[in-house]
Amino acid sequence: MSFVRSVRPSNLVILAALPFIVYLFASSGDYQRALRAILGIEPGSGVYVPGFLLLTVAFSAGLGVLILSQAKAARPRLTIATGLVALVATAAILAGDLVHPFIASVVANGVDAFKSDLVVKGVTPRQLTEAADLMVRGVEGWLWPAYAVLLLAGLGLLFLGSRAAVPEESLARRAGSWLTGLLNGAGLVFVLLFAHLAFASGLATTIRAAIAAYILAAILGLVWVGLLKLRYTRRNLVTFAALAAIFATLSAWFLLQPKDGYVLAGTLEGKVGIVTNTPSGLISAVRFGQYEGGPTTETPVRTFVTPQQAIEAIGKKEDVSGALLPSASVPADWPRLWQVEALNDRDRATGITFAVIAIILGLLTFGGFLHRRHPLSIGSEFVVDTIRGIPMLVIVLYVGLPLSGALKDATAGVFDPPNLMRGIVAMALAYSAYLAEIFRSGINAIPAGQIEAAGSLGLNRWQTARLVILPQAFRIVIPPLGNELIAILKDTSLLSILSIRDITQRMREFQSASFLPFAPYNSAAILYILLTLAAASLISLIEKKYDVKHR
Repeated sequence: MSFVRSVRPSNLVILAALPFIVYLFASSGDYQRALRAILGIEPGSGVYVPGFLLLTVAFSAGLGVLILSQAKAARPRLTIATGLVALVATAAILAGDLVHPFIASVVANGVDAFKSDLVVKGVTPRQLTEAADLMVRGVEGWLWPAYAVLLLAGLGLLFLGSRAAVPEESLARRAGSWLTGLLNGAGLVFVLLFAHLAFASGLATTIRAAIAAYILAAILGLVWVGLLKLRYTRRNLVTFAALAAIFATLSAWFLLQPKDGYVLAGTLEGKVGIVTNTPSGLISAVRFGQYEGGPTTETPVRTFVTPQQAIEAIGKKEDVSGALLPSASVPADWPRLWQVEALNDRDRATGITFAVIAIILGLLTFGGFLHRRHPLSIGSEFVVDTIRGIPMLVIVLYVGLPLSGALKDATAGVFDPPNLMRGIVAMALAYSAYLAEIFRSGINAIPAGQIEAAGSLGLNRWQTARLVILPQAFRIVIPPLGNELIAILKDTSLLSILSIRDITQRMREFQSASFLPFAPYNSAAILYILLTLAAASLISLIEKKYDVKHR
């Protein structure tokens, strides 16, 4: 009875319904196929599970030893038992071949299947070529022994440090803590948050997107709050006014560059040739007849790399009868339909970008002058209020499609993040505004006397925030932060609009292929319920740990 009372009521309802859910999936082939598809279980992926579990146990136990050794209440037996678990798991990794299939799958799914020579072309699920498999085995041949040696060294230093006269100040203890923490922490983060999990890729995508977006949103939220708390000084206003003037000058310099002349020559009987690097505004004007004497219907166009290619195509009397060419390239005997001068796209885009930055800086400076606030504080408030007024789906679409495309074009293809990264950034940006308000309310709840007392002790603003304000504010804002975690976990379903193959996208794919009316939707709903209840239980444990209700 004590166990039943310790379970949250909502979880108790799920536990009572669990036999029915298990029976439903066990007895129905449609639900089994739907669950496999939604979870993202690839054919033959069961061979990867032992390797994943071994690595997870080894890294988790290594971190467990570090955490237990740092705890205030010493538990030497539990610490030793956890260390033995880490060593046994590491020995199993070294002795057998259980980890290799998992690592091979991670490598195969971590490269571009179309460009990389490491994977077999046209095979699903992905497989390494024989040469790539041998290469991976060669890396594993020294990687796992090196991990075992470093783990033994870290545990040994922790053990020696704990026997020192003052364990907390022991150099060996600190070295062992850093070595054990970095080694196992990096491994656990990679396995849980980055490595491809072929036995649950859809579920892993949803959880990883939620965790990454939540962490990034919390960081951005703290940044917005930090900017809100900046102090006002006249020097800041002068600095921002000077920056605005500098950007305005740069904008004027780019926008006043000499313009290039272009001529629309030939006839409009066929297509109009457009040369690469022609200003986009002129292309639109030609297509839609937005010039004097232009047609009322849309004009078809055809792209050429050089003006000479367009001229040759017209001379051969192909489907091209006219061309928009630089003035110097137009043959003298061609009829001229339209003549115009325009700034090239590079200078125009750069000038407009600098102009926008100058206007923003000018507005922030003016707002700071009127309200006696730091300009960045005005900007942070504007960002928070604006983001909260835009629907989540619009932000996901805007960041995932036009904004990412513009960044890709501006960097000539160097910056081209995958769709999952775009979705994570979009959700983090959207939720950062809500988290910023939560953090701000928690910080404002701290009595001003404590901040004054910290100042009287000689603490600077950063030390006061880190040692006095944030620890107390964190206790206050745990419940609303937990609500945002649950909300962001559910809103990962919106990422399916970017073709990210999370639970929702896989549900839609399976439903479209199977035409089943209920099985895919019910399976996805049950998975989301289980995930949100697990998150709620975790939040409840954290609340009890910090005793938020009885603060």
